[in-house]
Amino acid sequence: MNDHNDALKPTGAKKAAHKSGRSRARGFALQALYQHLVGRNDAEHIDAFTRDLSGFNKADAAHFDALLHGCVAQAAELDALIAPLLDRQWLEISPIEHGVMWIGAYEFKHCPEVPWRVVINECVELAKEFGGTDGHKYVNGILNSLAPQLRPLEVEADRARS
Repeated sequence: MNDHNDALKPTGAKKAAHKSGRSRARGFALQALYQHLVGRNDAEHIDAFTRDLSGFNKADAAHFDALLHGCVAQAAELDALIAPLLDRQWLEISPIEHGVMWIGAYEFKHCPEVPWRVVINECVELAKEFGGTDGHKYVNGILNSLAPQLRPLEVEADRARS
């Protein structure tokens, strides 16, 4: 088996040892957003709890902060951006996919240093790791539709090169 295959779990997601600090931050942020969406816990309590989880020390804490606090603070705005792209009501969207779409929309808007394709790929990996069987396909479709709205110049330039 080559090194590439050794780095993959059966789901195709990267093993934790090979994740970047930002990837880890997204994973912890998703778990925190899940607590917010399902338990209606406030961001400060979730933040304190999450920082005590095993492996958090390897995450990019600043990116985690931006994602958790930014998504919670801008939840209504993020939902308003995503909702027109949905083919069902929010109540029919799993909290995992909801949180992943928040992360994607937030990064599109506030993290221009992260290429739009990386945002989508990272979110698809999160949905594969934490979500339902085909949730990643749904997330991929929504974020691919959202990217041209929030990153029009980048998406257009990227597609022109292809």
